[in-house]
Amino acid sequence: MRIDIVTLFPDVALAPLSDSIIQRARAAGIAEVEAHQLRDWSEDKWRRVDDTLCGGGQGMLLQPGPLFAAVEALKREGTRVILMTPQGRPFKQAVARELAACSHLLILCGHYEGVDHRVVEALVDDEISIGDYVLTNGAIAAAVVCDAVIRLLPGALGDERSSEEESFMVPDRLEAPAYTRPVEFRGMKVPDVLLSGHHSKIRAWKEEMAVERTRRNRPDLME
Repeated sequence: MRIDIVTLFPDVALAPLSDSIIQRARAAGIAEVEAHQLRDWSEDKWRRVDDTLCGGGQGMLLQPGPLFAAVEALKREGTRVILMTPQGRPFKQAVARELAACSHLLILCGHYEGVDHRVVEALVDDEISIGDYVLTNGAIAAAVVCDAVIRLLPGALGDERSSEEESFMVPDRLEAPAYTRPVEFRGMKVPDVLLSGHHSKIRAWKEEMAVERTRRNRPDLME
């Protein structure tokens, strides 16, 4: 997979992707990720890429020109163009799996008050939001999407079952609690069933605990 990120803050986008599992996946050639400076496509001598809002309003808006030029330079056959924006559809595990099936993602990062809507109308295939809150820039959100997608690619995780046995694999369930050694720590013990070696009982316990945890922490998923 190839991922291109267009942003005013390339270092911010790449920093979370430059260590641990994601960096190993990149080093192994499982995913290529490059972040591009939007200002490189500015035709302004000051490299400006923003202007005031038509019709009035607070803040500045990213102009269409640099973003059109960036997409035209980076797009290829099979590219899916994504805009990170609070106005997008919610980013969930199912969306991560959907994006992991793509060969090329081109991620545009909003800033200031967002982007000129002509970019959305003419260039963007998918508007995505990582949550109902506003960040200082879309590069942080782009890194979140990249991490969630890359870890789903074949070979990215040491054990392929890791991405199958976790929260949201079943859309309305969180993952069950997990324990490791020591068996007893500060008076707290690992549940006996997990030490029993009885696989059907362990599976039933995990299913029960997953439901209980979901009901307590995310009852909205069960509605």
